[in-house]
Amino acid sequence: MNIRNIAIIAHVDHGKSTLVDALLKQSETKLGKLVNDELIMDSNELERERGITIFSKNAAVIYKETKINIIDTPGHADFGGEVERVLNMADGSLLLIDAQEGPMPQTRFVLKKALDAGHKIVVVINKIDKPNARVNHALEKVIELFMELHATNEQLNFPILYTSGKLGVAGTSPELASMKDIMPVFDAVLAHIPAPKAAGGAPFQMMVVSIQYDNYQGRIAVGRIERGAAENGMQIAHIPNGGAAKNYKITGLTTFLGLGRAAVSSGQAGDIVAIAGIPDVNIGDTLADAGHPDPLPPIAIEKPTVKMIFSVNDSPFAGQEGEYCTSRNLRERLFKELDNDVALRVEEGISTDEFTVSGRGELHLAILIEKMRREGYELQVSRPEVIFHEENGKTLEPAEDVWIEVPEEYSGMVIQKMNARKGELKNMSVDPSTGSGQGNGAASFHFFISTRGLIGFRTEFIIETRGTGIINSLFAGYFPKFDSVVANVHGSLVAYEAGASTAYALLKTQERGIMFIGPAEKVYEGQVVGQNAKTEDIVVNVCKQKQLTNFRAKTDAVTNDLVPPRALSLEQALEYIGEDELVEVTPKSVRIRKKILRNAIR
Repeated sequence: MNIRNIAIIAHVDHGKSTLVDALLKQSETKLGKLVNDELIMDSNELERERGITIFSKNAAVIYKETKINIIDTPGHADFGGEVERVLNMADGSLLLIDAQEGPMPQTRFVLKKALDAGHKIVVVINKIDKPNARVNHALEKVIELFMELHATNEQLNFPILYTSGKLGVAGTSPELASMKDIMPVFDAVLAHIPAPKAAGGAPFQMMVVSIQYDNYQGRIAVGRIERGAAENGMQIAHIPNGGAAKNYKITGLTTFLGLGRAAVSSGQAGDIVAIAGIPDVNIGDTLADAGHPDPLPPIAIEKPTVKMIFSVNDSPFAGQEGEYCTSRNLRERLFKELDNDVALRVEEGISTDEFTVSGRGELHLAILIEKMRREGYELQVSRPEVIFHEENGKTLEPAEDVWIEVPEEYSGMVIQKMNARKGELKNMSVDPSTGSGQGNGAASFHFFISTRGLIGFRTEFIIETRGTGIINSLFAGYFPKFDSVVANVHGSLVAYEAGASTAYALLKTQERGIMFIGPAEKVYEGQVVGQNAKTEDIVVNVCKQKQLTNFRAKTDAVTNDLVPPRALSLEQALEYIGEDELVEVTPKSVRIRKKILRNAIR
């Protein structure tokens, strides 16, 4: 059978998963009961809630007797490890560009990786049905981006498609009225993406790119067959990265069809297959013919930039809401995560109850914590810290390029906040066409800032711009250590004693700052219950009862004057905490606390 392997790459929220939906539904593939679902590929609960792709996934469709393997990749920079890994399985990429926004920071990152891998690129201008779509502007910016990334003449000669993934239509010209269906995308793939270069007659060889787990078959290795053919029941050599080869028998062989996997007796060179029967297989290992155990070069993944300390929950409320609370549970879960996430690092901490976990960014680690709490784990985590590197006697730290777009009235605030965090303004422009001409257009900024300075900025930025600002960042590399970076200076309101909060006490306390809790919530001594308006901590009594007298009092007067508390999400809590604070995470609650709970000792 003819085969094409394509990856779909784009910036976050440019419509990758929606386009894959349209491709699956309009192909001749049986989807079973999922046919009416929206965002079929984003099957994970977290992905559906947040509206982003976190894990790359495979699907396959049959079109004109050609099998097309489609790999949907994450768009967020923090999951770049997933993108780098799966691009090895594809021979070409569909690069999606939003017709209104044009190429965005993450577009640059994924396109660079695809060009480095030698992929043939098909540019897809998506969302042309938007009222403010600027198709020509988006295309000009794409050409500029290709030139900036030093694309070859052959890569610059890319085919262009115009689509609306939501409506499920595509065409070679941007006229929406003339489009009928999504088939022009399939035709472009067949015409421009090359068939896999794989030697069919040579001995079997395959690189493991991802791991799936099955309750019956155990660990299943997924990858593309580089040469030869795999047959069910054949003897193969498992060559770990830097280890000695061991022989195993293939106990299950499947290929991708639609959204699922179909059992086959053999897999041909160039196809993406899933192999069961190797108990301790990991990402980056080579599977080869038992008689010719030749290892493939390992996958090179960029190193993590941010680390956090995960530890056993030792607050007064420990063990009340979670099912797995011990250090043994925590260790097993964290090391299990390494099987699927190549960009993650886990190391033993100073004590047996602590683990240092390193990842690509705050969101990368926050998603891991969110997955753990949903599985019933209870833990506490420290604030995110950057990972410094020593090179030639110099200390280097990670830095990022940050692109910010806000209504013009907030431009002064953005410059002031970024200057305070030692951000360097590289470029600024104001587009009056987006406003009505009275100084309310859109201001765009490009800053260069240390990752350390950026920690904790996003939540502050969203609050200050009232949700109208857009911020995107991209890892720029390691640079000499920045001097006196001040980030996230704040004072906290700390609970004085354990008990239940009262409306009477909160009425007095809310004058000090912003509250994180409402009335009748259980608190303990040392728990952070709000943010102080000033930069120092204050101990407050939120459990104080009103002294009862024989006078009647109107209770509604108290509760009516209470300001609703700011409910912090997990990411906001991680961004908020200072060096002497921790986030306590349980399946039901996210609390902020001081490392030393006793006020007298602290």
